[in-house]
Amino acid sequence: MSRPMASMLVLFGATGDLAQRMLLPALYELQRDRLLPDGLRILASSRSDLDDAGFRALAAGSIERHGHPLDPAVLRALVDRIQYQPADSQDPASMAKLAAAARDRHDGDVVSHLSTAPRLYASICEALGQHGLGGSDSRVLLEKPIGHDLASAIAINDGVARVFDEERVFRVDHYPGKEGVQNLISLRFGNALFEPLWNARHVEQVQITVSETVGVEGRGDYYDHSGAMRDMLQNHLLQLLCLVAMEPPSQLEPSAVRNEKIKVLRSLRAIEGADAASHSVAGQYTAGAIDGRAVPGYREELGRDSRTETFVALRAHIDNWRWSGVPFYLRTGKRLPRRCTEIYLQFRAVPHSIFGGVETQPNALVIRLQPEERISLTLMSKTPGLDRQGLKLSQVSLDLDLHDAFEKVRRRSAYERLYLDALEGNGTLFVRRDETETAWQWVDGILHAWHQQGLAPKPYPAGTWGPSAAVTLTERHGHSWRE
Repeated sequence: MSRPMASMLVLFGATGDLAQRMLLPALYELQRDRLLPDGLRILASSRSDLDDAGFRALAAGSIERHGHPLDPAVLRALVDRIQYQPADSQDPASMAKLAAAARDRHDGDVVSHLSTAPRLYASICEALGQHGLGGSDSRVLLEKPIGHDLASAIAINDGVARVFDEERVFRVDHYPGKEGVQNLISLRFGNALFEPLWNARHVEQVQITVSETVGVEGRGDYYDHSGAMRDMLQNHLLQLLCLVAMEPPSQLEPSAVRNEKIKVLRSLRAIEGADAASHSVAGQYTAGAIDGRAVPGYREELGRDSRTETFVALRAHIDNWRWSGVPFYLRTGKRLPRRCTEIYLQFRAVPHSIFGGVETQPNALVIRLQPEERISLTLMSKTPGLDRQGLKLSQVSLDLDLHDAFEKVRRRSAYERLYLDALEGNGTLFVRRDETETAWQWVDGILHAWHQQGLAPKPYPAGTWGPSAAVTLTERHGHSWRE
């Protein structure tokens, strides 16, 4: 349901890493293109003891440091919207001052963005409710992860729900806000060419890969508590899986889209007990090399022993009519050879080759989301020549480079789109409570099976594609990872 445009954004954790790298630069770009509502005020808050001028200087430095050339007029227009109010969510007096500052400066809906530790969500929402910022003219953005497991997710969601109705809760997973992910929806449901083939009758396998070359990068304590399964697979990869596998929604609006996504999550076959060894692989990187540069292993970076996984590969199945029998291979990890997010659909081979001994390769569709956005369809084509020794075939690609096709259109960051949608009250790209909890239920089953079966992460050298067991995961079924 659409709501009035918000008149105030309250940003908790405004001096944190996410705000400095992504949130403030996104607001700057929206200001530059005059997309922020004219009357929008921004109330920034954190525990840091700053005044307005100090925070504005910090914001300007962050925007410039993260690759956004400063236009003085645009920066001035943005910082003129900003007031800074220090607050500690565990200190009632400081929260009362923050709420008073918000009430004094807004004349419409208020959006509170909680860019903080998830364990603080319930207490912050409780304070917002106590001070009049949890009513029907308010909504709240929650950053992932929502909890550490199903039980903690339910506890957080219950705490938030005591103040905010579900339709006013916007759970952020920034992947659905990416341009390439948006284009996946357009590709599937805007082209008659693909949708008739998008099912088990024509698709042999699906692979979804989110690979990173970086290590823990100073986030060791957080990462060691979460690991690749909780940090990446439970949210980002499962969101991509839903968008690839869901049925066409009746229309592009929040309830219709999220109803189809939850059906996919509820159709995921459990990976439990003995199945964990044959359907999942956990890994942890050791010392190796990335782009010719020696890098330490995870335990060396962490400074202690650990059984936390930095790599996960799964063979998942969606038990419904559209996808029955099609394996979905999911893979994510740190210190892999290249940074990449892509979706790979391999179609089934032709039922009979008329070309004698000439080998044909199955058609495939590759949807790359980062670092560059590209769609590639591989086909079999005749190799040029007179064919005196028989017809020859070669595999060729039809490529759509979205940067070339739309070179005059600026690429938007995920948070630019997500902020506008949140300010407008459009929840289509945000995650509903039942999605979050159903995803945790599935992931918890795998983690419990690892513990129950005593499955420890297998080592892999940095700069490789994970443990050798990940290769076996696909090859025992006649498939291979796309690398």
